[in-house]
Amino acid sequence: MKIGYYPGCALHGTAWEYDQSIRKTCEVLGVELEELKDWNCCGASSAHILNEKLSVLLPARNLALAEKDGLDLLVPCAACFNRLKAAQKKVRETSSSQETGSIRGDTKIIHINEFFCEKEMLLRVREQIKKTLTGLAPVTYYGCLTARHPRVTDMANYEDPQGMDCVLETLGVKTKAWSYKTDCCGGNLMMTRVDIVKRLSGTLFSEAVEAGADCIVTDCPLCQANLDTREQEIAREAGKEYDLPVFYISELIGLALGLDAEKWWKRHIVDPRRLLAEKGLL
Repeated sequence: MKIGYYPGCALHGTAWEYDQSIRKTCEVLGVELEELKDWNCCGASSAHILNEKLSVLLPARNLALAEKDGLDLLVPCAACFNRLKAAQKKVRETSSSQETGSIRGDTKIIHINEFFCEKEMLLRVREQIKKTLTGLAPVTYYGCLTARHPRVTDMANYEDPQGMDCVLETLGVKTKAWSYKTDCCGGNLMMTRVDIVKRLSGTLFSEAVEAGADCIVTDCPLCQANLDTREQEIAREAGKEYDLPVFYISELIGLALGLDAEKWWKRHIVDPRRLLAEKGLL
């Protein structure tokens, strides 16, 4: 099985463990990732705020490269996924314009939570599991950008997405129910409006604890960064103790497949190894 791969900027930088866990997991599952050659930044998360034309042309160039390869395109970053989908819709509307050239806009853009919950992939995961992750009690956190706006993302169940929940169930995990799956963590305000990020992310932590969770599982590098880097500060200012590791879904799949995840855990601010050891998963 071969699929195009657009890692985006975050996975080549701050979300290195996300990229590596996807690559290693796909290797075990017999999936060949063909990284898009000469890809460029999609413009997230500033282009669409500063320059509407650029917000289309930057991701449209990547779509043109993907069309040349003739492969579906796996896009792990939620912001990249949203911008590529938005540009694709725009390209289809203006396909005859000089700006977008002859791009057809027919490349299938797939986010990670869609990819791993496909029937074939779930079967592959099930066949390769080395240890179930029974005992973990996570909440799944999708954030804003893979779900909304559904006219852009084509997400059917945009208020209660189930992709990661389905994958975790296959790994032997029973997720906790909560009403904050697609609430905003503050996203790209992490540097400019820390007060907003701490307020929004603080709500997520308190509600995750209220739901009985011992960790958070996400599929977005912006969400993971906001939650993981701010958790201790938010807990201290709130006078509470939050000890909730923030996993990427691909890290837990890799763990269940028996991959060596030590390098991934070292990248986390909130060290997940204590929780995993308590559950007998290390």
